[in-house]
Amino acid sequence: LLENLEQPNGLSLQNVDCGGSDRRSVLHVEHRPRQRNRQFHRTTWMTSPKDSWPRFSRPGISMTLLQTKDGVHYFTFEHNRDYQQIQFKFLDAVESMDPNNIVALLQLNPYHIDSLLQLSDVCRIQEDQEMAQDLIERALYSFECAFHPLFSLTSGTSRLDYLRPENRAFYLTLYKHMMFLEKRGCPRTALEYCKLILSLDPDSDPLCMLLLIDFLTLRSREYQSLLQLYQDWEEHRNLSQLPNFSFSTALCYFHLSQQEDMDPEESEKLRRKADQLLQDALIMFPGVLMPLLDLCTVQPDSTVSSHAFFGPKSQIGQLPALAELITLYVGRTYNLWREAAVMLWLEDSVKEVLRRVDAKDPIVEDCQNKRKQRYQSAPRNIHRHVLLSEIKGATSSLPLEVTTQPVMSFDPLPPLDSVISYTRPQRQRVGAWVHG
Repeated sequence: LLENLEQPNGLSLQNVDCGGSDRRSVLHVEHRPRQRNRQFHRTTWMTSPKDSWPRFSRPGISMTLLQTKDGVHYFTFEHNRDYQQIQFKFLDAVESMDPNNIVALLQLNPYHIDSLLQLSDVCRIQEDQEMAQDLIERALYSFECAFHPLFSLTSGTSRLDYLRPENRAFYLTLYKHMMFLEKRGCPRTALEYCKLILSLDPDSDPLCMLLLIDFLTLRSREYQSLLQLYQDWEEHRNLSQLPNFSFSTALCYFHLSQQEDMDPEESEKLRRKADQLLQDALIMFPGVLMPLLDLCTVQPDSTVSSHAFFGPKSQIGQLPALAELITLYVGRTYNLWREAAVMLWLEDSVKEVLRRVDAKDPIVEDCQNKRKQRYQSAPRNIHRHVLLSEIKGATSSLPLEVTTQPVMSFDPLPPLDSVISYTRPQRQRVGAWVHG
């Protein structure tokens, strides 16, 4: 895609991918003479400005406090008129299908958020992870410089409405930064970003962070933290209806029971709890087992693979919405189940579940009825999360109404009831061809 994007200075964006001395020059050539006198405007917490970045001038984004209610502050980002014009040019560049146009826009407007997000994805596809991450950090810095004085990253009382397009880019920037951190082996920091995203709109959870937070907590070995979250949220959010929480809470109890400094009696108590929860999870979501074993490259016993409860029949009869959740969980967490001790524990639990199934345990039929009732269709935020996850098994399970529509990486599956503050002027079709 980037091979032939020639720049006015004779460089191509492909040079950026090579990791050589030209890494910064394509995007920053116009700013290099001013680097020595650069002054950044404020101290920031999420990311530090780099000497290689263009000189910072406020791009036209601000944050406004809309209201305060019951100690919670409701904010929104706003675009001034100049920024709106840049946004319209960005949409033209996207429609042109030529990333070179986005590069050109960024050379003139180096802190335009959606251009940074879009070009970051292009770099990531070209496997230039360093540049992709750098562009996201620049977007994050631009946002942080626009924060309202009362906006807090840590209090849990600052809200941003995802229905407003100006706010959505902040969610996506945080999400992409979080995933870069996780891939770099910083799960604890990634977990804090996950909590931050969730805190911005915990009721709607527009990016479905509840489908990810258990994985990051397990990766961080913050077992008590996940169990506390489950305890606090189960009553009003029914977390046990999500396959990821059903299996991950069981895994938490198992790991706690294995700690060396644990009192033997307490360890046994935790192990019994882990056994109970894992059996409950397998009975409620039998479709998890075979794909999980497959990704773990474990060949199940023939009594398991041929049994109607766990065999092919359990996969075929699965509702699409549930299949989406299961493939997402398995694709994301299978490495956490590969550990020998964990696999032995899983094996014992599977045998006990089959014994209960053959004994006609009434819970089995009860769970079957619940599956039929509860997973008829997945809400839009789950589809959005699956798209962002880029987990192949999960994205292939998305319904046709999602896969047959164009998806913009800078705003995947926008809410159908978006709150629009300004609209793009209509253009003549001829103009679009000329611009492209």
